[in-house]
Amino acid sequence: MSNFRQGFTCKPRSARKAANLTQREMAEKLGITCSSYIYYEAGRIQPTLECLAKICQILGVSADFLLGLC
Repeated sequence: MSNFRQGFTCKPRSARKAANLTQREMAEKLGITCSSYIYYEAGRIQPTLECLAKICQILGVSADFLLGLC
């Protein structure tokens, strides 16, 4: 597993839980299927840059944080 995936998989999950959102609620806010969002958190697929930006906006965190760069 690449460093991107390792950093990305744990950060969105913890930020989502801190925001008291379920995976289904995140998927609805992003306009994607729940399974797609679950795959993001599991590291099976990577979000597009547009989707990454939306995730950051919804969770109120930076992309650096989600990617494990800070």
